[in-house]
Amino acid sequence: MSGFIMSQMSIAPALRVLGVILLISMVCASTVPVIAEETLSISGSTTVLPIASAAAEAFMDTHPDVDVQVSGGGSGAGIKAIGEGVVSLAMASRGLKDEETAAYPELQTIAVAKDGIAVIVNPENPVSALTLSELKDIYTGTFTGWSDVGGDTGKIEIVGRDSASGTREFFFEKVLEKEDFTKFMLEKNSNGAVQQYVSQTPAAIGYVGMGFEDGVKVIELKGTDGKTQKPSIESVKSGAYPLSRELYFVTAGEPEGLAKEFIDFVMSSEGQKIVEEQGFVSL
Repeated sequence: MSGFIMSQMSIAPALRVLGVILLISMVCASTVPVIAEETLSISGSTTVLPIASAAAEAFMDTHPDVDVQVSGGGSGAGIKAIGEGVVSLAMASRGLKDEETAAYPELQTIAVAKDGIAVIVNPENPVSALTLSELKDIYTGTFTGWSDVGGDTGKIEIVGRDSASGTREFFFEKVLEKEDFTKFMLEKNSNGAVQQYVSQTPAAIGYVGMGFEDGVKVIELKGTDGKTQKPSIESVKSGAYPLSRELYFVTAGEPEGLAKEFIDFVMSSEGQKIVEEQGFVSL
C-alpha cells in the first residue's frame, strides 16, 4: 500500500509538468499568425495567356500567400467576366468595343506588351510571302486554291479563330477591312489550336500571335515601309509590320490591391523580360 502511494506521489509532479508544457504549447500556437491565402483570378485572351501564366508563376514565388489563377476563353469572354465582376483581371488582344464600354463604362485597358499577328502555313508549303490584298482574298473566299497566290495546286484550308477572339477581331478590321470571313473557315478557340492544326496540315493557313510559331512557317507581309517582312521585335516596335498591335490587361476602374501589384510586376523590368521570353515584344 505504501509503495502504491509513493508511486502516485511521483507521478503527480510529472503530470503537472506535462500540463504546463501543453499550456505553453497552446498559448504559443494561438499567437502564430495564420496566413490567409488571397486569390487573383485572370481570364481572357489566349494570346496574352502565356505572358500572364509565366508572370503568375514568378509572382507567386515571391508572394506565397497568393494564388493566381489564369484561364483563357478569348478577349470577349474575359472582358465580359471583368465587367460582371467574375474575375479580378481580364486579358485582351484588342481594344474595347463601343458596346463593351457602353455596357461596362468603368473598364480600363492597360497595355502590357506588343505583338505582331503572324500568318502561318505548314513548313511544306512553298509560298513564303503574301500581300495584304492576297491575304484578304483568301479569308473572304475569293481565292480558294494555292495556285491563286503562286503556290502548288490544291485547295487552301483556311483556319481562323472563334468569335470570342480578340485576334480574330483585329484581323477582321485590319486585313478583311470588316468584310465577312468565308463560311468555309475552320474556327479554333485558341492560338495553340490554330498552330497545331496548321503544323499538321500541309494545305492549311492560319493566323496567331507571334509567340505561337513553333512547327510552322511564318509568311512575310508587305509592311508600311514597303518591305516584305515577318513579325519581329524591330518591325513590331517600329510599327512597320502591318499587323502590329498592343496587348492589354483590363481592369474595372483604377487598378488597386492585388490586381495593381500584379500589373506593376508585369510592367517591371522582370515582368517585361518574361514578355520577351514568351516570344512577344516588351514595351
